[in-house]
Formats: sequence, C-alpha cells, structure tokens
Amino acid sequence: MTDIPLKDTPDTRKARRNVIILVLAQAFLGAQMSMIFTIAGLAGQSLAANLCFATLPISAIVLGSMLAATPLSAAMQRFGRRVGFWIGTSSGAIGAGVGAFALLHQNFWLFVLGGLFTGVYQSSQGFFRFAATDTADDAFKPKAISYVLAGGLASAIIGPQLVKVTSQAMVVPFLGTYLTVIGINLVGSFLFLFLDIPKPPVSTHAHRLGRSRMELLKTPRVAVAIIVGMVSYALMNLVMTSTPLAVVGCGFEQNTAADVVSAHVLAMFIPSFFTGFLISKFGVEKIIATGLVILGLAGIVGMVGVELENFFIALVLLGIGWNFGFIGATAMLSSAHEPSERGRVQGMNDLIVFGGVTVASLASGGLMNCSGGSAQDGWAAVNLAMVPFLTLAGGALIWLWMLAREKA
Repeated sequence: MTDIPLKDTPDTRKARRNVIILVLAQAFLGAQMSMIFTIAGLAGQSLAANLCFATLPISAIVLGSMLAATPLSAAMQRFGRRVGFWIGTSSGAIGAGVGAFALLHQNFWLFVLGGLFTGVYQSSQGFFRFAATDTADDAFKPKAISYVLAGGLASAIIGPQLVKVTSQAMVVPFLGTYLTVIGINLVGSFLFLFLDIPKPPVSTHAHRLGRSRMELLKTPRVAVAIIVGMVSYALMNLVMTSTPLAVVGCGFEQNTAADVVSAHVLAMFIPSFFTGFLISKFGVEKIIATGLVILGLAGIVGMVGVELENFFIALVLLGIGWNFGFIGATAMLSSAHEPSERGRVQGMNDLIVFGGVTVASLASGGLMNCSGGSAQDGWAAVNLAMVPFLTLAGGALIWLWMLAREKA
C-alpha cells in the first residue's frame, strides 16, 4: 500500500510540498512548546507567592489558545493560512519576550500574561494539521495529518535538549530558554513563505454557506470528534503540566524531569508515522477506542508508584494514547464537514478543545500542589482525575457506534 497516490499530478505535488513545509514547521517551531511546558511550571513555582498557582502560567497558555482559536480560524478563512500562522509566530515571540522580562523583574503576573501570547502561537500550531488536509485528496488526508504531527518527533528531541543547554545559561534561571524561543519564532516564520494553500472559496449563496455552528454540533460525528479531541488533549495536558513538579518533588533532578517530558513528547509523535495507515486499515473509531484505553493505562501506571520507571512508562503511554485519540478525532472531523464550513467547524472545534484543556490545566496545579501533604499525594490526585474525562469520551464513542448500528 502506498501512502501517496501514484498519479503525480500538480495537485498531489502541491499537497506533498505543503505537508513537507508543515512538518518542518511542526518540528522547528513546535520545539518551543516542549521547552516552555518543561520549565514554565518550575519557573512559576519560583515566582508565585502561593504554590497552588505554580502552573497558572501554563493554564494561561491554554487559555490563550482557547481564546485565539475562533478569531485565528476566521482570519485563515478570510486571508489564508499563511497570515494566520504569521500571527501565531509573532505572538510566540511576544509571549517569550514578556516572559523573559518577567523573569528579569521577578514578576509572576507578568509571566502569566506572557503565557497568554504563547497560547496564541499554540493555537496557530494546532491548525497545522488542518492545513495539511486543505490540498490533499480524501485518501491522503489521514496520512497528511499523521505526517505533520510526526514532525513533533524532532521537536521532542530539540526542545528538552535546548532546555538543558539554556535554562541555567544565565544568572536568571530560565531566562536563556525564553530568549531562545524568541529566536525560534523569528526564524521559523520564514517557512510559511513557501506554503501554497489557496484561500477557501467564498460563496454568497445561502445554500452554499454550510451549516450553522449549532447544526454542526448536532451532527453526531462532529460532536463525537470534538469530544474525543478535547478529552485526549485535556488529559495529556492535565498530566504533563504536573509531571516536572511531580518528578522534582519526588526527589529527582530537573534534567531528569526534562528527560521524562522528552520521552513523553517522543511517544506523542513517533506513532504518527503509522497512525494514518492504521486509521485507513481498521477505521477511525477503533483507533480512537484504542487511544482511550491506552490513556486509561497511563493513569493506572501513574497511580501505582512514583519510581522513575513509573514516570517514564506513564508518560510514554500518555503520549501514545493522545496520538491515537487526537489524530483519530481530527481525521473524523475533517471528513464530517464541507470546505465552506472549514473555518466555522475548525474554529469551533479548537475553541471547545482548548476550553477543556484550560479546565484541565487549571485543575492540574491545584491537584498537584494542594492535594494532600506530599508530591506523591498530588500526583495520585492528578492521575485519578482522568476518570471522568475518559468516561465522557468512551460514552460518546459508544453512542456513535449505537447510532451506526441502528442505521445499518
């Protein structure tokens, strides 16, 4: 089986070229997110007067992503993907600059503000996967999504290693990391000059404008795709946000925490090389279900112990589960709407997804630092909190399966 259609037409060449550019963007620009997620909680812990707020800077990133999703999607619908991605890289550079200034002046709330701008970049990065499908045919779409997310494999290696080199490179801890992130955004923005994705057609005819947001939400496959995407991302963020705090709190070194995060991010993206093929072979519903089961296993491993191998295994399972769940949800969503509905449904999807992730991120810091009297108690609470999310996603998937059986 070939991943790309054998007939080499101008359209297929354009699709492949766009995917390559988006893979490079995911690899290079995406490194900043693993860098920031590795150190933001630790930096927040050093700045916050109340340790319960230590992960608030990460929550601000997720909140910024949620707030930016709809306007970014609308901007891409009107002006094209390139403009939206440039808004993202500009915001990433501004967020890192504000964060660096806040570290210099030991200002926690300014550091939180910088996280909001970083969130705008994170939101724009989330649209890389959708952009990969814009010029792809139906057979190539799941694989295009997988390939772009596979670019995160390089970011998983680059980001944590840069943290090791830069986090203590200056007198002010973590300042060097944030200055490096500014450079990543400035250099990476040039990649989008080579992107060739036409703006979606604009129709003035009411019947061509597509379904309203409410009509889309009432469409079972759209609703389930959004729920699964939200749960997959929320659980990943819930656990990953607290991981550096838990690893260090359980007696391990900061560099060890970076290694655990690196293993997690590798596990998030390595499966992307074959997830698209698995979706094509077995169907998107089975891959999503597998992802939810793996996420549940990650929570179990996290709760049974706080040895170093528990952290590594739990975070690797968390990454694989996220990959199957999130890519599966994206593939399901991309096949459930028309081109004229693209901006509406994608913006709505990421608004809801990052809304759930915001709640998870806010809960993560409170659960980790304010549940019981030790890091072990907090880590157990974080993993136990996965249960209601998994119940929601599993129930939604079963409902979709039952609807399909009724129609059969």
